[in-house]
Amino acid sequence: MNYLKQQLLTGWHLARWIRLALGGIMLVQAIDTREYFFGAIALFLLYQAFTNTGCCGISGSCSVPPAKTKTTETPEEQHGK
Repeated sequence: MNYLKQQLLTGWHLARWIRLALGGIMLVQAIDTREYFFGAIALFLLYQAFTNTGCCGISGSCSVPPAKTKTTETPEEQHGK
């Protein structure tokens, strides 16, 4: 329960506020016009805002792997060491 409370109350950055605003506006419009598809998208945006997740989730799978360093030695010189 403490984890959920901490996640809801901390870490509010600009992207999270935008998701919350867009989700809220879209949900009101979807209810008003009875467009259930847009309601589902609005609920998805609200879920992302409340749980602080993105399309890639919290696993960090969208990060770029670190660059490999290049060596100036030839393969023959590397084997000799």
